[in-house]
Amino acid sequence: MSEELIIRHCSPTLAGLKTANMFSCRYDDTHTLNGAIRAFNKRLGKKGLRMMPLRYGKERALIYVYRPDKLKNDLRDPLSKRLLTERGYDCASCGRCIGRLIERIKQGDDFPHEIGLFLGYAPDDVKCFIRDPNEGCKCTGCWRVYANESEKKRLFARFQKCTEVYKRCFSEGITLERLTVACGDAI
Repeated sequence: MSEELIIRHCSPTLAGLKTANMFSCRYDDTHTLNGAIRAFNKRLGKKGLRMMPLRYGKERALIYVYRPDKLKNDLRDPLSKRLLTERGYDCASCGRCIGRLIERIKQGDDFPHEIGLFLGYAPDDVKCFIRDPNEGCKCTGCWRVYANESEKKRLFARFQKCTEVYKRCFSEGITLERLTVACGDAI
């Protein structure tokens, strides 16, 4: 798993602008991939980041990069808690919620609709998407938006700009560690 791949898919999370991102990566063997994940966690855990596999396929793995403190805060939202509880999540523990998400991902070919809550999506938008993904959608960016369209468009533009800046900085030799904002220091 390359650092360039992490930069391309996770810059808003590295910058502290977003709770989490996920991406798919190729791997040759589970042992090597797990070693790369452990190395990432050792290097960037002190900055409030964590990486974990959500699913292993034949040649690709689904990787989740998140900020545990931000996720805990997001999952405290009353609407988020309700949506997750309705789907069998134990909201008393962030770790148990992630465990349940992994189970739900393994159960089907499609992502469970509540996955947006684990990625920092607006709970109201996740609720509308769960109810009917096509009804009332105002725009699509990082996720489908059902309310506060102009605010979300600005947020999506900020995520895009962050990714562009991070890709440029990384190509100029700035390390992943230097690009990663410590928890509480979000830009």
